[in-house]
Amino acid sequence: MDLMNTGVDGLDEMLEGGIPAGHITAFLGSPGTGKSTFALQFIYAGLKKGENCIYLSLEESEENIVKTASMFGWDLKPYITNQKLVLIRLSAMNIKVTVGRVENDLPKLFRSSGVKRLAIDPITLFEMMYDAESERRERLFDLAEKMREYGVTAYMTSETNNNNSFSSKYGLLEYIADGVITLRQIRPSDLRAVTTVVEVSKMRRVDHSRDIKPYVITKNGIVVHSEAEIFS
Repeated sequence: MDLMNTGVDGLDEMLEGGIPAGHITAFLGSPGTGKSTFALQFIYAGLKKGENCIYLSLEESEENIVKTASMFGWDLKPYITNQKLVLIRLSAMNIKVTVGRVENDLPKLFRSSGVKRLAIDPITLFEMMYDAESERRERLFDLAEKMREYGVTAYMTSETNNNNSFSSKYGLLEYIADGVITLRQIRPSDLRAVTTVVEVSKMRRVDHSRDIKPYVITKNGIVVHSEAEIFS
């Protein structure tokens, strides 16, 4: 089985080497848990291996994505110049155009560019564009089928549900995803510093760790302390 390394020290160890090629993985977390940083690190790991990648943002501009990456020492500009990386910024303000680009332009890029990795950050805004749950489900499943058709390994971030920190905002993403990785903040009762933790809730065809492990965001990116234990 071909495994795609995430680029995150410690997380690959939890996954027995990485995410299976062609898998769709959902990263669920509340604001401040580093979902976008995980996404960028995943994409940068692929670029360093010579893979063609797409980073689709529904929040940040292309300029801000490049600036954020540079803060961790990841220079995206050469990869953009040689067309190894396609940055796409979609606006939630123009629903019709955004939906059209996601559902029509992405498959065209898959065909023409031989894309190996895709990050959608966040998928939540795409889901919000549909009022009816049945349509939201249908569109999400259609998008997933297109990714699988072209063998794209996809990373999607999602806000968690306000009433359930282990569920995506609409409770749909985890059903279409092959893997679910949950990011959480643990706040000790004595008001010590908040600890961020990661849990691999699901990863098909991988005998992954079931443990909950702490992680930190450093100047060089995210590091998961796969050997550490969590104490409440």
